[in-house]
Amino acid sequence: MKKHNVIDLFSGVGGLSYGFYHNDKFKVLAANEVLPDMAKAYSLNHPDVLMYNKDIKDFSAIEFHKDTSNQYKSIDVVIGGPPCQSFSTVGNRLLDDPRGKLFQEYYRLLKEFNPKFFLFENVTGLLSMKGGLFDYIIKLFESLSYKVDAKVLNTADYGVPQIRKRVIIIGTKSDISFSYPEPTHSNINSNPDLFNLPSFRTLSEAISDLPLIKSGEESFEYRTSPQNDFQKMMRENNDILHDHNSSIHGQHLIHLMDCLSDGGTTKDLPDNLKPKSGYGNTYAKLWWNKPSTTITRNLGTPSSSRCIHPKVSRALTTREGARIQTFPDNFKFFGSRSSKNLQIGNAVPPMLSQILAKSIYKSFNI
Repeated sequence: MKKHNVIDLFSGVGGLSYGFYHNDKFKVLAANEVLPDMAKAYSLNHPDVLMYNKDIKDFSAIEFHKDTSNQYKSIDVVIGGPPCQSFSTVGNRLLDDPRGKLFQEYYRLLKEFNPKFFLFENVTGLLSMKGGLFDYIIKLFESLSYKVDAKVLNTADYGVPQIRKRVIIIGTKSDISFSYPEPTHSNINSNPDLFNLPSFRTLSEAISDLPLIKSGEESFEYRTSPQNDFQKMMRENNDILHDHNSSIHGQHLIHLMDCLSDGGTTKDLPDNLKPKSGYGNTYAKLWWNKPSTTITRNLGTPSSSRCIHPKVSRALTTREGARIQTFPDNFKFFGSRSSKNLQIGNAVPPMLSQILAKSIYKSFNI
């Protein structure tokens, strides 16, 4: 059976690669990632993929074909998305702004590899960037003779226990048609037409089998047996719990978190405990029976965007963040706690990538 060859750009730890790597219809050949810890973690989980740990401007199709002795003449799919920071302040002079070079490198490599299909993922803020950046990127891709579609997907619609919206841009050559995957889960309160689908997965469904450790504590053992199919899927045959350790919080901060109820914010605190700075969703608890809000690289910092555990007075652990992002418990991260949290917070949830990979494979066979 012929497999479709895949290249992953800006791969990070491999969340987007995951769905293609674990699908026997695809073969991920190479990945590019500039950050050493990210690249190391990627290789730990995808050992047979060529990792180019370098600035993307130094990576080329010529180098890849040389390294593989021109064995893979056809690349079928290119996936990836430039880091969102590169789009935060891009002005009108897009081509002259060095902060806008990353999406141009993606374009350059599309031109070099000329795949039949590409997937470009990014934050929804891309849609409203100054200077018409989104429209410019679409036209740039279309100039390579791709038929281009874009859609905002919410990961919660696909079984991820997290509200996380991302722009998914798909490019196909003229003889290929693509349909975005239909939701598998639904918030029936806002989507009554989808009442027949399972409801959104909640934080409780994702992490209730993990020990309720306190600030500064660590555990290598599960709290309970798997409580649902999601937990069974995340645990597989994993016996030892890794990366379930909490950073140490000061007593004042712990007292502040003690005073927060499920889903509580600083508005619910007595005046003497209210922080002097921060936003409405900082120092805020998650809801136990709702999906998590968007996980970020600062998931272990209570003063960051809503990331305090509903049941214990601490921020999320690395493993809890990984669960919310749907990384299985045997997935390996690398480096310090902050580095591992960056790897998790920046990733595409593997569960979403699996669904996208299936939709892309279907497109090749319509």
